[in-house]
Amino acid sequence: KAMALFHFTIFIISSIFVTSSSSFIHPFDPLTETELRLVHNVINKRYPVGPKHRFTYQYVGLNEPDKSLVMSWHSSRHHNVKPPPRQAFVIARENGKTREIVVDFSSRAIVSDKIYVGNGNPMLTTDEQQAATALVLKFKPFRDSMTRRGLNMSEVVVTSSTMGWFGEAKTERLIKTIPFYLNGSVNTYLRPIEGMTIIVNLDKMKVTKFKDRFKGPLPKANGTEYRISNLKPPFGPSLRDAIVFQPDGPGFKIDGHIVRWANWEFHMSFDVRAGLIISLASIFDIDMNKYRQILYKGHLSEMFVPYMDPSDDWYFITYLDCGEFGCGQAAVSLEPYTDCPANAVFIDSIFAGQDGTPTKKSNVICIFEKYAGDIMWRHTEAEVPGLEITEVRPDVSLVARTVTTVGNYDYIVDYEFKPSGSIKFEVGLTGVLEVKPVEYVHTSEIKEDDIHGTIVADNTVGVNHDHFVTFRLDLDIDGAENSFIRNELVTKRTPKSVNTPRKSYWTTNKKTAKTEADARVKLGLRPEELVVVNPNRKTKHGNEIGYRLLSGPVAGPLLDQDDYPQIRAAFTNYNVWITPYNKSEVWASGLFADRSQGDDTLNVWSQRNREIEKKDIVMWYTVGFHHIPCQEDFPTMPTLARGFELRPTNFFEQNPVLKTKPIKLTKAPKCTPKND
Repeated sequence: KAMALFHFTIFIISSIFVTSSSSFIHPFDPLTETELRLVHNVINKRYPVGPKHRFTYQYVGLNEPDKSLVMSWHSSRHHNVKPPPRQAFVIARENGKTREIVVDFSSRAIVSDKIYVGNGNPMLTTDEQQAATALVLKFKPFRDSMTRRGLNMSEVVVTSSTMGWFGEAKTERLIKTIPFYLNGSVNTYLRPIEGMTIIVNLDKMKVTKFKDRFKGPLPKANGTEYRISNLKPPFGPSLRDAIVFQPDGPGFKIDGHIVRWANWEFHMSFDVRAGLIISLASIFDIDMNKYRQILYKGHLSEMFVPYMDPSDDWYFITYLDCGEFGCGQAAVSLEPYTDCPANAVFIDSIFAGQDGTPTKKSNVICIFEKYAGDIMWRHTEAEVPGLEITEVRPDVSLVARTVTTVGNYDYIVDYEFKPSGSIKFEVGLTGVLEVKPVEYVHTSEIKEDDIHGTIVADNTVGVNHDHFVTFRLDLDIDGAENSFIRNELVTKRTPKSVNTPRKSYWTTNKKTAKTEADARVKLGLRPEELVVVNPNRKTKHGNEIGYRLLSGPVAGPLLDQDDYPQIRAAFTNYNVWITPYNKSEVWASGLFADRSQGDDTLNVWSQRNREIEKKDIVMWYTVGFHHIPCQEDFPTMPTLARGFELRPTNFFEQNPVLKTKPIKLTKAPKCTPKND
């Protein structure tokens, strides 16, 4: 029977892949292999690559179509309305210059081509990072240093790191490279070779600075293994095998990149910088007998990861992961049955490599129905004479997942849709700590005032750091014209005129944000409910329809405002921002994040203090973590997850899942405890 279920599950997945391949192209579909080849051919004619003409593709993606055209096409349900023009947006490096190029597919021509002259550089490609690290491994002064340290070059690995910006007037395309010593371990990041400065110019592909201050010792390789095949007893707790199957097949359908499930419909796409993008999410209202808009577009905008060691080996480690490395470019192929459950469907991505030719990465997205024993709603009524009524509905949701591995950290990003109308956004941190070598093996040996972290193993300190994950959410709550409400919860003294023993109560003080300054929120300072409403739509009882933000645990930046990394990442100054929709305001750290100077960020845009009441508005929300490493994080870190929820508030006339029928029970083998 188990084998039959296994084959049945595989059959379901295969059939969905067949139905999801469609010749129809949605305005938000990612660029196809054919389109990527066309882009390459068109640009190559204008900029042919040769010995004296270097041309690299740093970013290739969909050029955002005008929102009004998309909505006109979408609201017609694709009938009798021409779809928006389809174009590609390319950021390229040509002989040391950055170009922004737009290619139109209908005319098969370049319609815009301009040189970028501002601060900052485009996203790094995987190819140039690999070329830079290979260059260092062959660099004679570096090899001589390894020999002086008594290290075997065959066990030396070099990784790339962005350099940030620390007040320099001129910023070339430079990266630092960091060496590690394996010595039999595959856990690369736990054995850094410190005391070396190695800078590579990416445009010239040349080592421009090398300095060895010779610091030691190396952290030991003991206890760094994490592959189950190489671990030895005693093992951890024994977990029983489990299988997830749906005898009637999955409850969702994929048509091209459009997903339909329960009462939800949305579009999925993939971008090399953002990763997974959710667009045109709408929910079916059974009382109105129609789909209603919720989210025009939502995705990761940036991840800021500053480390808290100001020493020469560490001060520059202040990553802007999406803008520098690409959260989509760094996405990994998901493993069936472990990264995603057995009932998951997997989706591939196609993107352009550094040379502009298409590259395929398999299984970068998985989508599955999730049931973990949670309850959607329930009630037991025992007050009716002669009756005891119990009604329960299990909570089933739909999850779209990607995993991005940027260096030592793996980020699990989930978008979860619930029949109740909620959308949950969650980021899970796992992977390997970034560590530094020290001479200590015990806290009693520490001589410095601050080692900037925690001793997690012999000669190994896990360095304190932050993770700030910023989402861009273009909400269209039942239409584009929305407002942002701050319902402050305030304590009131009971009036003496009221005959009651109660002395106090709380009530709400409603404030509608007029401008961007009114809508900058640091969560946790005071109790308030944050709601995006459509002021033009009300329920039959007169309430404005809306969606409220339910935040999880919050964290804000602790760096000084004049510190260079914080200037570049000033979009983390607040947990919540509201801006008017602007097609060009997509990346919280700016379009050109590498070595940027903080002059094109969400913080800068918001200083214009534009009007946001009854406007098409965008919410920016940052999930924050202050990470003080501990020994349990070594040698791999158990997943730490945080997120937030967008939940309907007076959006429906009543509970939208009240009439949801209980799911059909399927007989399965009984689960009873078994003694080993």
